[in-house]
Amino acid sequence: MLILLVLPFLGSLISVFLLNTLSRTLPSWAAGSVTLLCLLIAAAAYPTISEGEVLRFHAEWVPQLGLDFTLRMDGFAWLFSVLITSIGFLVVVYARYYMSEDDPVPRFFSFLLAFMGAMLGIVLSGNVILLSVFWELTSIFSFLLISYWHNTAAARDGARMALTVTGIGGFCLLIGLLLLGNIVGSYDLDKILQSGDIIRGHSLYLPALIFILLGALTKSAQFPFHFWLPNAMAAPTPVSAFLHSATMVKAGVFLLARLSPALAGTYEWFWIVGAAGIITLLLGAYFAMFQQDLKGLLAYSTISHLGLITTLLSLGSPLATVAAIFHMVNHATFKASLFMAAGIIDHETGTRDMRRLSGLFRFLPITGTLAMVASAAMAGVPLLNGFLSKEMFFAEAVETHADSILDRILPYVATLASAFSVTYSLRFIHTVFFGPPPNDLPKEKPHEPPHWMRFPVEFLVVCCLIVGIVPAISIGPFLHTAVVSVLGADTPEYSLAVWHGFNLPLMMSITALLGGAALYFVLKDYFATCEDGPPVLRRLKGQRIFERILVEVSWRWARMAEQRVGTRNLQPQLRWVVATGFMAGLLPLYLSGFETRPFVFSGVDPTFAAIWLLGISLALGTAYLAKYHRLAALVTLGGVGLIVCVSFVWLSAPDLAITQLLVEIVTTVLILLGLRWLPKRAEGLDEKITLRARFRRFRDLALAVGCGIGMTFISYAVMTMPVPDAIANYFLANAYSEGGGRNVVNVILVDFRGFDTLGEIAVLGVVALTVYALLRRFRPAPDSMDMPEQQQIQNRFDEERPERSAGDTVRDYLLVPSVIMQWLFPVIITFAVYIFLRGHDLPGGGFSAGLTLSIAFLLQYLAGGTRWAEDRIRILPLRWMGAGLLTAAATGIGAWFLGYPFLTSHFQYIELPLIGKVPAATALLFDLGVFSLVVGSTVLILVALAHQSIRINRLRAIEAEKGKEA
Repeated sequence: MLILLVLPFLGSLISVFLLNTLSRTLPSWAAGSVTLLCLLIAAAAYPTISEGEVLRFHAEWVPQLGLDFTLRMDGFAWLFSVLITSIGFLVVVYARYYMSEDDPVPRFFSFLLAFMGAMLGIVLSGNVILLSVFWELTSIFSFLLISYWHNTAAARDGARMALTVTGIGGFCLLIGLLLLGNIVGSYDLDKILQSGDIIRGHSLYLPALIFILLGALTKSAQFPFHFWLPNAMAAPTPVSAFLHSATMVKAGVFLLARLSPALAGTYEWFWIVGAAGIITLLLGAYFAMFQQDLKGLLAYSTISHLGLITTLLSLGSPLATVAAIFHMVNHATFKASLFMAAGIIDHETGTRDMRRLSGLFRFLPITGTLAMVASAAMAGVPLLNGFLSKEMFFAEAVETHADSILDRILPYVATLASAFSVTYSLRFIHTVFFGPPPNDLPKEKPHEPPHWMRFPVEFLVVCCLIVGIVPAISIGPFLHTAVVSVLGADTPEYSLAVWHGFNLPLMMSITALLGGAALYFVLKDYFATCEDGPPVLRRLKGQRIFERILVEVSWRWARMAEQRVGTRNLQPQLRWVVATGFMAGLLPLYLSGFETRPFVFSGVDPTFAAIWLLGISLALGTAYLAKYHRLAALVTLGGVGLIVCVSFVWLSAPDLAITQLLVEIVTTVLILLGLRWLPKRAEGLDEKITLRARFRRFRDLALAVGCGIGMTFISYAVMTMPVPDAIANYFLANAYSEGGGRNVVNVILVDFRGFDTLGEIAVLGVVALTVYALLRRFRPAPDSMDMPEQQQIQNRFDEERPERSAGDTVRDYLLVPSVIMQWLFPVIITFAVYIFLRGHDLPGGGFSAGLTLSIAFLLQYLAGGTRWAEDRIRILPLRWMGAGLLTAAATGIGAWFLGYPFLTSHFQYIELPLIGKVPAATALLFDLGVFSLVVGSTVLILVALAHQSIRINRLRAIEAEKGKEA
């Protein structure tokens, strides 16, 4: 089962390495092999699943928080796994012929396989927090797939809308699942499903239900969140066939069915889910009739059918759940085939506008026949699969479930919506394939596509026929396995027979078929000439409403908030941060009844006091010089850092001292490089101090003094109070026996608190990427564009002498230092390796070693300049960062394969020839990941700052060339 989940992601990575492949064949074969193998793996599990067993895989992640990597496959998950992998395979075959040679096909298959893996993660998750992770991954990969043709505005807008709506829904779902786990006391799906009575009787049931339903309804495009799905039709047709008929939009109704044993059966469930489902069922069908775009019609019909499934799940009866699961499968088969047929029509004619399409049956007879059968299944014509599940829907619609207005109107809404479905299905067939030959098509002579492009449609249409004619034999066993896994002992007796006699559901079907056909022929002429969209509601466009809300929230409200509380000055921002930190520290002391202790002066070492007096003086000097003398302020700030470093040495904290020293070196150099591009100090400022300025200064002084006194209090309390029986004692006692190292600080970072460190290095990587992105877009102030005055004087000196050229003076000044810095390069690399290898037992480690190696690269840039350094050293910081993060994560994942929680370390002594026993710990690999990411992040920021000079020189050259031309 783990292989089934991991395989699509591996296939996605393989497709990335085929990006330079121009042919569609190799990426298609690779993706097809992966999807087919996944299908075979899922199918092979059926004998075990059919016996009622549940396949499980469990790996502990953070067991103390209930966060485990748990996979479970029961009958319902198996059915969806087969649905996802089988239609995924067919879509890959179809896409091989649909995609153009000019498209980056490997990128397409990479995104498609990654999405398939995320979708499999949703249906196989046995932990609801893990489910929410895969849930958001489907939103991200669907965004990438919808925006695949990102050169078009429709694709970009549709992808942004889909990501915004489903992303917000996913966040709501996470909140709801956290509440659900809080109610049950576990995030394990099995325990949640067994705790239905506890959940429904809890005071947090309604908030949890609302948040979970927000996630499900947004994903399945249910009212009022239905508007994103039609706009997602800007995606390539294979994406629509996979995501928007069989997988992504089914995730919401899958979740409703999966959690129905724990959440359904209440009045709140019936009203919220039922109202959304009924409105969506009717509204989607009504909108679908008046669409002029083939995919638009299919999109709104998908919304309507998802509303049908949602309505069934709202009823809370076992038979309704059976009908809902059955229709999930039926809808996926006929709708995927219809999307592919629409793609063939678009591929062969160059348009999807039904006002331009007619009489295509004479050109596409096989495709037309297949589309007719699939459309008939969508309309609910007898002897097709759609008829069976729609009959079950009618049978449930006429039953009384909650004796409410929704219950009473449901039979009429169901019949009316089904009539609309007949109308848009008939319109799809009659308008496109019958009538006079088409005129003015973008492609003049349409013809049948290659056979293998049509094969997926043929296969799915045959499935519609087989299930419609012999349902008990074809789909019956699989459906029963899925239903039992959801309902358990409540599984009802039901029949999949084609004929149930003359009854009310049959009369409703006949009424819908006849009424829908009559409605089409009455409105046929209007359909042929009307604008896109339904009458009355034509101007009510979801995209327009969404964009207005987005503008209101992200621009107007944000601008208003910025005007009220925001500022571009750093000082007010720091004031808010410091004040918030001060209150965060003061509030717990106030609430817990802080007691003062008598101050006992026990003497102080004169040397230590002198060191701190020097540090205080430097800190005050930094504050005084910061505004007008930046370089001097940076020098004094570096002195403060060195005083802190000496303090750590004095207080026996060598690890902290080494780290502080290295951080001080790196940050000082990087800030020094950045100072060059800050605006110059404005001369002639009004030195008059107003009353408001005095108040601001005294306020800031009071805040600084208050925070300083507070930190002094805390430090004094920590150093004078008796040491409690804290977790530090555990670390000291178990660092060597459990972590295999004598350097307790390093063992804590890479072993005991390795999960925290993994998060911290991920944040460091994100920060480095953000800084790099900002600096790439950074344009310095005009007064910073010119060369520094000292450099101008030196260049003039060089240019006045024929034997010299501009820059010789600078090179002369740096001749000896640059040679020393270049010679130090291998020495510092060796020292970095030494610091790294000793870190588990002595002061050092991956972070310190990474900073040390970064200093080596910094010196090379300082010694020879950006171009000189990059001509000789190929660093590739992004690869360092990626390799580091993957190495650290792989170290944690490796523990799973041995049956231990994530990031569990192991150490032992290994025998080396001529050396003897050497201690070895898996935490060393994790530390290697930290080392690599720190190097990559630091050098990435260095590169961003260094390239600023190159861009400025390029701009100067362009301006000089323009000056000569003028």
